[in-house]
Amino acid sequence: MSDGQLVLIFSFVFLFSVLISSVSQIMLKKSADRTYDTKLGEYLNPLVIAAYGMFFCSMLITMYCYKFVDVSAGPIYESAGYIFVAVLGYFFLKERFTTKKVIGMLLILAGIALFSLGGLLPF
Repeated sequence: MSDGQLVLIFSFVFLFSVLISSVSQIMLKKSADRTYDTKLGEYLNPLVIAAYGMFFCSMLITMYCYKFVDVSAGPIYESAGYIFVAVLGYFFLKERFTTKKVIGMLLILAGIALFSLGGLLPF
């Protein structure tokens, strides 16, 4: 497998890691919206423990991806998390899309696309 193919594969794995992180953020928000009998119950419930476990796995995946993906690509791919959280929030938290949110998400997507096409563009 060529280096270019590995970079492409691990770029998608990196994005999947960002998706895992975004899902865990939604899980933490769902947990925060609930009421608990004790202060300890807020932190030691299955939803919170699973969410932090997912954060940890996401971090491990991301660190491994950096073996194949340039460090300069990391923040670009991480910005996809804003889109993932907004879309997941729409479906699971019943949050609304405003015009500003949609414009912001489109700009983020355009930035990711421009970065990804970097070597292919004439400028």
